[in-house]
Amino acid sequence: MSTAHDPWWRSAVIYQVYIRSFADGDGDGTGDIAGLRSRLQYLAYLGVDAIWINPWYPSPLADGGYDVSNFRDIHPTYGTLDEARKLITEAHELGLRVILDIVPNHTSDQHAWFQKALAAAPGSPERDRFIFRDGRGENGSEPPNDWHAAFGGPTWTRTPDGQWYLHLFAPEQPDLNWDNPEVRAEFESILRFWFDLGVDGFRIDVAHGMVKDPALPDLGLTEFSVIAGEDQENHPHWDRDGVHDIFRSWRAVADGYPDPLVFVAEAHVRPGRLAHYLRPDELHTAFNFDFLKCALEADKLREVIDRTITDLAKVGAPATWVLSNHDETRHVTRYGRAHTGVTTPLRDRHHPSDLALGTRRARAAALLMLALPGSAYIYQGEELGLYEVEDLPESALQDPTWERSGHTVRGRDGCRVPLPWTGDTPPFGFSTAEAVPWLPQPENWKSYTAEANQADRTSMLQLYRSALRLRRTHPGLRGEDFRWLDSPDGTLLFERGDGVSCAVNLSEQPLPLPEACTVLLASGPLDSGLLPADTAVWLQQD
Repeated sequence: MSTAHDPWWRSAVIYQVYIRSFADGDGDGTGDIAGLRSRLQYLAYLGVDAIWINPWYPSPLADGGYDVSNFRDIHPTYGTLDEARKLITEAHELGLRVILDIVPNHTSDQHAWFQKALAAAPGSPERDRFIFRDGRGENGSEPPNDWHAAFGGPTWTRTPDGQWYLHLFAPEQPDLNWDNPEVRAEFESILRFWFDLGVDGFRIDVAHGMVKDPALPDLGLTEFSVIAGEDQENHPHWDRDGVHDIFRSWRAVADGYPDPLVFVAEAHVRPGRLAHYLRPDELHTAFNFDFLKCALEADKLREVIDRTITDLAKVGAPATWVLSNHDETRHVTRYGRAHTGVTTPLRDRHHPSDLALGTRRARAAALLMLALPGSAYIYQGEELGLYEVEDLPESALQDPTWERSGHTVRGRDGCRVPLPWTGDTPPFGFSTAEAVPWLPQPENWKSYTAEANQADRTSMLQLYRSALRLRRTHPGLRGEDFRWLDSPDGTLLFERGDGVSCAVNLSEQPLPLPEACTVLLASGPLDSGLLPADTAVWLQQD
């Protein structure tokens, strides 16, 4: 049960800033800190509590910045450390907390540590910071095991002296050896560096992948697409128990600061395992991928919501809810298909999306998410109703999955297209009129700009603003009270505190609304006391 004195992060709404695509302040076609600073007022007016910024560190950008070459500086394309300090100060003045991304599973191959490792001899202390091994077969010419990388292809690359190094992702992202005390000490120092600059927390990339079985056993897999391992116990590189000692030490670092700081884990794990990351002396929160990936079907959503709240309550952790992020197809597009959950990209390519239907469902899903107890994440552009750009020209694709899959999987670029702010033609105020954005924007996004949304009182932006305002100010939406109410098949009905309830109709038939209730907010038009299909409503009992 939460109280008025609970830390801010238990109920916060956090806005994800994919910095390359948010706003460009210097006209080079790539988003940056200057652009973000210029739009802080927009975020404050939207009504979020914090921003999470994807990696802004120096990087060769082999994987959109998740290949970090220096964890204590800013990529020159994005700005400077001084600009970062100003951003943090300005955000705090507007009541916005700032969460950064940290990437502890791997570095860039251009990181000074890895360059020293390549120059050093096998068995050296420099190589022990990473995972180097001799190969198998004649002259060690075969990789040390049969693991497959997340972006396709093998997970081992051979060095000129004959050894191999491990990379669970791209070859440009060598995995660190978290059994090495020097690695652990370095990342605790990195955390302190940014906490001292005033950041309020970190999202932890690949939190479930940092520790590997030292025996490096074969997995017996032939397809890289099945590496996730959520259903496999004692997986050799996902969700190993050793990660928890690391996070206990990180929690001790955070708890050494006077203000409540927060960690949020990106941890793809088997059902029931997520709570292990959120014990009182470990991490504070974790992304709810079960909810993000769930089909928009009442029975499946209810199961995920129940399991999430029940499992996390055992360790006193709040739930988090999220519909989209920089790694998944935007939910407007997903919800416009017959299969509304996250599916394989190859399957989706041949199933066009009904965007009108997807938008209607996305509006309902937003009210569902924001009515649930706990915290919520908004991915930039979802408040504008943006859809996945599925027809980017192949020449524009930059996600490493495109190359590593042999041009069979287009990757994640479609959800990373720069935001439209104003005007009728690209770049829609994202950058200067003459600039060419790093990914091309669709011409018809002129109807989706923040400016167009602002002018329409029924727009997605206005819906989000209204929902966030009510969530912040209405007593019935505070705390963690939650109780299901009876409702027909294909619908969801639950009650929060002080007589506030949320109804979601995902059936084909109109749903009669409870009597003696006042409508606080609806995702679409109501029909004489009936809730139409693919619509949600917040109600106050009279």
